[in-house]
Amino acid sequence: MRLNKYLAQCGVCSRREADRLAEKGRILVNGQTAKVGMEVGLQDDVTVDGKKITIQEREIFLAVNKPRGVVVTTDRTHGDRLLEDLVDVPQRVFPVGRLDKESEGLILMTNNGDVSNRIQKARGCHEKEYLVTIDKPVSDQLLASMAAGVRLPELDRTTRPCRVKKTGTNSFDIILTEGMNRQIRRMCGVFDCRVKKLKRIRIMNIRLGNLKTGTYRELTRQEVEELKRLTGASGESCKPDKRENTYG
Repeated sequence: MRLNKYLAQCGVCSRREADRLAEKGRILVNGQTAKVGMEVGLQDDVTVDGKKITIQEREIFLAVNKPRGVVVTTDRTHGDRLLEDLVDVPQRVFPVGRLDKESEGLILMTNNGDVSNRIQKARGCHEKEYLVTIDKPVSDQLLASMAAGVRLPELDRTTRPCRVKKTGTNSFDIILTEGMNRQIRRMCGVFDCRVKKLKRIRIMNIRLGNLKTGTYRELTRQEVEELKRLTGASGESCKPDKRENTYG
């Protein structure tokens, strides 16, 4: 199989991150610097930063409540506190997607590269829900404009229509089915609004609930089974998860 898929299945990182590690020369296969896209097998000796990589046995899924200021990356060169510093499990797990440094809330971690990839693929239309506080009053016009889709000039893309509901004078709840870079902050910026607080409270069927900031929990068997069903990883056919939090 391809190197990036092998590392994902071993629980080292996502496929995308594996390609980045290979480009930086941090992966060796049989003592030689690995190349992006190369094929490997169970008989090959694969190391990342000098650590031998083997297929992991137990499947792990974690829900983590990321505090503001924690970075979702493997790069320690800037001295930031990393997401992986919050968890203490016997096997290597990696984050499913991103949550920027100034944002907080729910992020999933797992050693199942297949499910991770399925959740992150935009065509899956998997829901992610956020609570947002901005520096201006939330108007009906703002809600309608954001719900209809917002043109982001710097990305040369228009966001998908989404569901938005006012929750306070300066706050709203928003449900997205995609994950562009700093999407909500960029959307608010189009309307001259600055995000003061952004907290993710749900990813598909997994809710943050009352999980304390900076802590984590393992998903229940039922949560994992439903997550796999929604992504198609269970082998069942699935449709975008439109069944939760329908406003109105």
